[in-house]
Amino acid sequence: MWDFPIFPKQASTVAWSVDALTWFILAYNVLITAGVFVCLIFCAIFFRQKRKGEVGSQTHGGLLLELTWAVIPTIICLITFWWGVKVYAELQVPPADATDVYVVGRQWMWKTQYPTGHKEINTLHVPLGKPVKLTITSEDVLHSFWIPAFRVKSDAVPGRYTTLWFEATVPGEHKLFCTEYCGTEHSRMIGKVVVLEEAEYQKWLSEQAEFGDALQGRKLFTKLQCVTCHAGESQAKAPLLEELYMKKIPLAFDKGSPVAPGTSVLADENYLRESIRYPSAKIVAGWQHPSIMPAYDESLVSEDDLFQVIAYIKSLRRGQTPPRIEVTTQPRALGAPQGK
Repeated sequence: MWDFPIFPKQASTVAWSVDALTWFILAYNVLITAGVFVCLIFCAIFFRQKRKGEVGSQTHGGLLLELTWAVIPTIICLITFWWGVKVYAELQVPPADATDVYVVGRQWMWKTQYPTGHKEINTLHVPLGKPVKLTITSEDVLHSFWIPAFRVKSDAVPGRYTTLWFEATVPGEHKLFCTEYCGTEHSRMIGKVVVLEEAEYQKWLSEQAEFGDALQGRKLFTKLQCVTCHAGESQAKAPLLEELYMKKIPLAFDKGSPVAPGTSVLADENYLRESIRYPSAKIVAGWQHPSIMPAYDESLVSEDDLFQVIAYIKSLRRGQTPPRIEVTTQPRALGAPQGK
């Protein structure tokens, strides 16, 4: 028989909440529209001009009627607002134990990168029954990352990070789309989400474990000589980065202008990204001297590399900053035999 579902199957823990709110909004809109048409037809029939020249009587007032059509819509709007905020908050705040996956949109593909450093194109592997947090950005134009079966969607914006999270409840493959027109091949920017049982997912993930984001980020941290200034020593030229992630950072300047005492910023992914791309955008209190850190634009650090550096900074714990080692070759005395 017919197999024509109105909505895709529910495949995440938040899908039911989104569908319930959608059905509620749809139901009262249909009822209100039907009520308006019923009243319109009733009035057209019973209050029509029955005799030529007849003039209808004017009615003034009607407190009960006015209160009814003022109070009922207000109650419906308040319920919708409360319910919408509740669902939005549920969608925006990921659990603390969520697995981090990074997503980069570009014309016309989705690039995904896992904590192990493993990368895919137009495919996202996730564990069944485990929360997953996606950190999303774009390399070129505005895209929008959408998984219909999970009822989650977030824009991919050039120059900043957006996030979404979900917990898959149905194993198998689910469609992935871009829902923001992004050029001539927009309609082909389609991928898939593969939901695996936990044991199967861990086995798949461990195949590339030696290429972990934090490990690769540490190599980039050393290669870019970040430790030269972020060394945590008394003579260091920049703040220590250990246990920095998701802490309140006191500021002295914001976009070149002094800020009020006590002003701070949350050290999330967007702050870390901005501090690497535009080091002078926000100056930490106590480090008011002109920034000597270069701006690491995409010609120096790609979006993929930036994800790895940020993953490393997020993983830094107290005492884990690499030592600054400066090695020079000791000169030999003139005429000294080789090897002495």
